[in-house]
Amino acid sequence: MDVSAGLALTGLAGVAVGGALGWIVARRGSGTAVEETPDTDGVPSPNVPEGLGRLLAVLPGAAFVVGADNSILRASSLAATLGVVQGGRLEIPEVMALVTAVRRDGVIREEDLELRRPPLGKGVLQARVRVAPLSPTAALVLVEDLSESLRIDAVRRDFVANVSHELKTPVGALSLLAEAVQSASDDPEAVHRFSARMQVESQRLSNLISDLVDLSRLQSNDPLKHSEIVEIDRLVAEAVDATKLIATAREIDVVVGDPTHVAVLGDEGQLVMALRNLLTNAVAYSPPHTRVAIASRTDGTLVEISVTDQGIGIPEDEQSRIFERFYRVDPARSRVTGGTGLGLAIVKHVCANHGGECTVWSVQGEGSTFTLRLPLAPVARRTEGELVP
Repeated sequence: MDVSAGLALTGLAGVAVGGALGWIVARRGSGTAVEETPDTDGVPSPNVPEGLGRLLAVLPGAAFVVGADNSILRASSLAATLGVVQGGRLEIPEVMALVTAVRRDGVIREEDLELRRPPLGKGVLQARVRVAPLSPTAALVLVEDLSESLRIDAVRRDFVANVSHELKTPVGALSLLAEAVQSASDDPEAVHRFSARMQVESQRLSNLISDLVDLSRLQSNDPLKHSEIVEIDRLVAEAVDATKLIATAREIDVVVGDPTHVAVLGDEGQLVMALRNLLTNAVAYSPPHTRVAIASRTDGTLVEISVTDQGIGIPEDEQSRIFERFYRVDPARSRVTGGTGLGLAIVKHVCANHGGECTVWSVQGEGSTFTLRLPLAPVARRTEGELVP
């Protein structure tokens, strides 16, 4: 909502609420007692027309009416939920200052503020606050929570910055290697060495672009709109087959657990990609002559597919961030293994698209277990090779 629309809405709300509150303000100003009754959200409020509460409830964001002594005359339930109204009084200095200014000159005001929630002031709320006068002493306050939209904008900016940085590395390396090849044209051994390195960097660039395309598709595609029955045993077999070559090259055994004969609804390509990414990571971060195990089990409503390795593990304080885009626990090792930093972000998005989740358990120096948890399809049992209800 732009500023002009927001101010127009605030003004219209002010007119409507002003009519309902006129008699309250007048009675308070004349010294007539007004009976206080608890509101449904626990915020004390005067005995006001029911229509006022309904009006505040449909206004965008948290809405409340402030009286002459900064008491809350009426508040929507969201105002209490966000913590901007507590104990029946307005206690946030920044909002109080806006209300005072509006009372002074009667001009509607709007500001983006960083509010600290009372009483301890520990929680911070990024908010757009609009204040409109209802009478010489009463004012309508609308608080729109911007925290989530600002967080998403920050993630988007970081993503663009990270993509630019990640692309610069292989592109710059290719440029330097091309110059090196040109200058060493009379040295066959140097040309061979540099050209081999160019192949590595070009593959790294190709992997990065491929992962970016995959991630973009995941964010714009809802697999449940064109879902199909995906058998878990076939899904596991395809993912294992796709990583067999890299596992053999690193002398790592991939052990597959017993079949579960269950299925999920979704996009088979996305699910294979997620499981392949987990297996590739497990192999890449495990020492030679170790084992990577993949197993599935079900509790009747969910299926869990676990990938367990005997690798380097993940420090506990890093585990909450490993699903972020481009985040790497060990950047140096990622460069050696050719990782793009997008594999686990893709896994996270695939799981979310299918109504599931991905969790991690890890002990540094002992290994890690990544678990995909997905809801079973309505048809989920297998008898004599056929899926049946």
